Amino acid sequence: MQTILGANGQIAEELTKTLYQQYTKKIRLVSRNPKKVHDSDELVSANLLNANATEAAVAGSEIVYLTVGLPMNSSMWEAQFPVMMQNVINACKKKDAKLVFFDNTYMYAKTSDPQTEKSPFAPEGRKSAVRAEIAEMLLKEIGSGSINAVICRAPEFYGPGKTQSITNTMIFDNIHQNKKLKVPLSDTTRRSLIWTPDASSAMALIAHTPDANNQTWHLPCDDRRPTYEQLINMAAEIYGKPLRHQVVNMLTFQIGGLFNSKLKELKELLPRYKQDNIFVSEKFKARFPDFKVTTFKEGISQIKKENQL
Repeated sequence: MQTILGANGQIAEELTKTLYQQYTKKIRLVSRNPKKVHDSDELVSANLLNANATEAAVAGSEIVYLTVGLPMNSSMWEAQFPVMMQNVINACKKKDAKLVFFDNTYMYAKTSDPQTEKSPFAPEGRKSAVRAEIAEMLLKEIGSGSINAVICRAPEFYGPGKTQSITNTMIFDNIHQNKKLKVPLSDTTRRSLIWTPDASSAMALIAHTPDANNQTWHLPCDDRRPTYEQLINMAAEIYGKPLRHQVVNMLTFQIGGLFNSKLKELKELLPRYKQDNIFVSEKFKARFPDFKVTTFKEGISQIKKENQL
């Protein structure tokens, strides 16, 4: 049995498909309101803030994937993420299950320095501090040898389906709605973006590779790292039409944040768009040289195709 905690998001859905196709048909999907991807999926409704419910959800699992996401709300993150992480760690230790944690890059410095698995944590802002805290909780357990676990870290998403990210929202959603494209802060800084199905497939591969255990892994991205201007030009070529875009400055976000809570919560993350974002996944590519990374042209073409159906 393999169990996915936080089973409603795009990463979890793609992970479920990969596990079913390549590894096992015994899959348990856990969230407050889980939905089947395959007829054989086992559904468990559980609140991971409850230690007993978390332990019951993990019971009988060989591998447990933690892919939980929360709304962009700093207070909620501070109150809930550490509790959930501790409950999941305790449950996996007690039930002797391997833990695979899907992580992001918020805890890294918001600079143009290349980000590797050895980059120090330098969180700025409440959400970044929470992400550093829960990653450090698991790293401490790994370091002590008390748990078998891996951390799979990804930069910003772009992708099909219900992929949620700034890039999907401001670029690809606006293309399909025939709206002017929006770019945060700069269209000339380089962006590292990961195709969501690649993130899920790579995470499953790491989970089933014994010598990958008890390490942090950067999940694989297309190394082209285009600027938003280059990405939009690529999209215009693929869609066969001109695409206009507008760079949204920080002042506009600050004013919008006075009236919109989502924009207010987003403001903490925006400084990373002022700088090149160089997420390095060479460790993964060296260990798994046969893994096929989706190129930006392939990914954008697939987004276009999906939205024409």
